[in-house]
Amino acid sequence: MASEETRTAENPTAATRTEPSSADRGATTAAATRRTPPTRAWATRLVVVGIVLSALNLRPAITSLGALLEEVRDGLGMSGSVAGLLTSVPPLCFAVFGVTAPRLARRFGPAAVVCAGMAAITAGLLIRPYAGGTAGFLAASALTLMGIAVSNVLMPVIVKRWFPDRVGSMTGLYSMALALGTSVAAAVTVPLTGALGGSWQSGLAVWAALAAAAVLPWLPLVRGRGAEPAPEPVRATRDQQALLRITRSRTAWALAVFFGLQATAAYITMGWMAQIFRDSGVPAGTAGLLLAVTMVMGVPLAFVIPRVATRLPHQGPIALLLGVCGLAGYAGLYFAPAAGAWAWAVLLGISNCAFPLALTMVGMRARTGPGVVQLSAFAQSTGYLISIPGPLLVGVLYQQSGGWGVPIALMAGLMLPQMAVGFLAGRDRTVEDEAAAR
Repeated sequence: MASEETRTAENPTAATRTEPSSADRGATTAAATRRTPPTRAWATRLVVVGIVLSALNLRPAITSLGALLEEVRDGLGMSGSVAGLLTSVPPLCFAVFGVTAPRLARRFGPAAVVCAGMAAITAGLLIRPYAGGTAGFLAASALTLMGIAVSNVLMPVIVKRWFPDRVGSMTGLYSMALALGTSVAAAVTVPLTGALGGSWQSGLAVWAALAAAAVLPWLPLVRGRGAEPAPEPVRATRDQQALLRITRSRTAWALAVFFGLQATAAYITMGWMAQIFRDSGVPAGTAGLLLAVTMVMGVPLAFVIPRVATRLPHQGPIALLLGVCGLAGYAGLYFAPAAGAWAWAVLLGISNCAFPLALTMVGMRARTGPGVVQLSAFAQSTGYLISIPGPLLVGVLYQQSGGWGVPIALMAGLMLPQMAVGFLAGRDRTVEDEAAAR
């Protein structure tokens, strides 16, 4: 993953055939020492800003659509099954495009790929509402989701590379910003659409402005790749990559399935929960606020859970606790969706914090940078493949059964294996050790 500029910086004499004198080398080293700290300082600050702004943009494309799903369905003439397909597009794109992230990162650098990802999100959000017809809407959504997919995979890599001694706190900051963007989009999309004249097209397109802002902090980092932290030696990295066979690791598989099941629950929630409340008699604006409450629960918890998880030898008990909250929330939706709506929204919001836990375990279950890249790509791509049928199946079951009882029962049933594999993924071991031992 090291760039040519980075390798030259690590070996200055390789740039010239003339061997400098000892005095010259001393002067050069002293000058580099004086220059490096401020360069690294501004680059580190830009990385933090870039991480936060990028995380803010990783879910509004999805939750803003969930808040306006009924209006989009009516405007494009979608059936319930097609709408279910629409809610399955995010995990499909995350699986297909996310697997390309490691190769792109090796060629262009993680910062450049995330920068391009934010640009793709911006373009897709601008095009999507005005593409005309369901096919154009899906194609523009795929462009947006492609940008989200590569950024999803590379965020843990950037955290591990720039902040190896602060994985928990930086993952918490990233997860908190992601939850904030998710909840704000869910809460304000409906009223913002009304303020913009009531057009659902405007209500969806306005989020492109936030994505455009996320492009900016990455541009100086792409231009000045020499400011990146020094990666591991190239020879060691290649050896580690040659030895690591990620599919031989049971922990990698457990983490992938855990990621897939929590993603299934999250995308069902983002795509359908507002509609569940609306069908139970809750007004559209209140349903959007309830979805926002579910998402906003991740703002404080997404910062706390990674910090707690990195201090525990076993993260499995956290996965079990989050699963119990999810089961309680689904039971409430089944028996009294309107009467206890706010309580169910809170419980499901706590349960959805399995996502920052999964991201934290990606950083903890691999020792090396290359290991994190491979584990992140494998767990997320495989996980999102697993999650694809969930939202679509919910839409089909809802249309066939004429109600939400059967879909909610399905959601609760999927929570049980999620708890089991989350407990297995939380064991204190690394994929490098497991892959080498098999």
